[in-house]
Amino acid sequence: MKGRTAGRSPSSSTSSSSYLFSVAALCWPLSCSVPGASLSVGFCSSLYVPLYFALFCYSFPPSLDGFLSWDLADSFGVVSEGARENYNTNAPPCSSMSNGTICCDRSGFRSDVCIMKGDVRTHSPSSSVFLYRSKQPSWFVDFISSVHRAAEGHNDDELQHEKIRPYTRKWENIIMDKIDELDLIVKKDTMGAHHQCDVRHDVPALLFSTGGYTGNLYHEFNDGILPLYITSQHFKKEVVFVILAYHNWWIMKYENILSGLSNYPPIDFGGDKRTHCFPEAIVGLKIHDELIVNPSLMKGNKSILDFRHFLDRAYQPRIKGSIPDKEQGVQLKLNQSASVPTLGQWMKINKDDHKHQGKKPKLVIISRSGSRALVNEGCLVKMAEEMGFRVEVLRPDRTTELAKMYRLLNESEVIFGVHGAALTHFLFLKPGSVLIQIIPLGIESAAETCFGKPARELGFKYIGYKILPRESSLYNKYDKGDPVLTNPKSVTKKGWQYTKEIYLDGQNVSLDMRRFHKRLLQAYDYSFTKINGQISYNQTTKLFKLC
Repeated sequence: MKGRTAGRSPSSSTSSSSYLFSVAALCWPLSCSVPGASLSVGFCSSLYVPLYFALFCYSFPPSLDGFLSWDLADSFGVVSEGARENYNTNAPPCSSMSNGTICCDRSGFRSDVCIMKGDVRTHSPSSSVFLYRSKQPSWFVDFISSVHRAAEGHNDDELQHEKIRPYTRKWENIIMDKIDELDLIVKKDTMGAHHQCDVRHDVPALLFSTGGYTGNLYHEFNDGILPLYITSQHFKKEVVFVILAYHNWWIMKYENILSGLSNYPPIDFGGDKRTHCFPEAIVGLKIHDELIVNPSLMKGNKSILDFRHFLDRAYQPRIKGSIPDKEQGVQLKLNQSASVPTLGQWMKINKDDHKHQGKKPKLVIISRSGSRALVNEGCLVKMAEEMGFRVEVLRPDRTTELAKMYRLLNESEVIFGVHGAALTHFLFLKPGSVLIQIIPLGIESAAETCFGKPARELGFKYIGYKILPRESSLYNKYDKGDPVLTNPKSVTKKGWQYTKEIYLDGQNVSLDMRRFHKRLLQAYDYSFTKINGQISYNQTTKLFKLC
């Protein structure tokens, strides 16, 4: 008989006495914990026969998968050995679920993700998304659900209720408290008559927030754009983005990326009061690590390189002949005529040799103002040009058009910058390029996590330059034996606030050009050889002139 448990062994069955205890265990908490509820033993006894038939003659229906754990099913003695063998314990959470249900994966450290399948309808005035269940998966699920809901003191009209803040900084309570919370509610289909659809969509919805750290380029990519790619790329653009904390400037800034992931205009959840209806909704974004795509967690084993190729597809059509040579909107400064003070003599180039034969590699310097600024930036530009680089200094801000930044960086071989959010533009470099990150005191761990590891994953040549205490402006603020200079880790262990105030917001950098020259020459030789197919002149010639 279809659905019958085959070959149930004595060990997987429940005796009559233990079964009576099981039913009593269901009834007793309800009668004791629900105000005004009083279930007689006779009422509970009236459940025995039908429950016995369901529990001991049949397996749990597929619709119970995800509702009851296998351990709970085992406690009723209804799971066959064959059923357990067919259950994939390594399957991703929520990989198998029925219509009319919500499944939430809250196992991640960084984010929660909930999936709603069936008749999904938005209701922005109450910050809710409703799922109307047209038919109960089974009478037994209905019974268990009603017992659970009553025990929790919930509305009888609600069959399931989940809460979620769809942002990827789950562990940061201060930030998450600022993210709008959504109520995900399953209701009986009879309640849907009072909640009619204004707009019907035949593709899934993906709901997420652009609140939190939005406005910081690193977090916009790490907490938003990359998780959006991870979560949505397998839909092949057949998905609608429903956005909480909707910002018009954000939509305009990332329009090329959004249109590369969805065929449909994004919806402002808070601003659009209409009821949008979907056959499915994913609430929240999946995130793997800092600027990382984990192939083992992706369909088709996609990696961060696939994301980089996606950026090419998103921006290449836009930049081909569509952006004028004069880069309006980008705060670009060419320091070719910078006035640089002479500090002494460096090694001298033999001008009789054929210097800089071949195409010159392009170096882009991401300039900072305020904290972690490079004080002797002009000297760096002068030295890089003498070495043979074509140098451009960029000062991007929140309004800088990304398509223009992509065009400039995609034509470059080396990007240089002091640790900071703007260095995230390195994602626009071609794979195989060079990233030079200047690492101020006290920021080694963040520098490696945010940029060092992702750069290597992308196949870049990564050069991390850790400054010495004398290269930091903190050298003149603290005694030479102060732990701030001699043992930054002991300071950062005190908490984030110390790291932020002292090392992130409280220091600038002045490079020791004699020391840094070796790293810059390394980048030059590598990039020159890469684009010209031959060893650079500077690889065998001693340089240079101190500015």
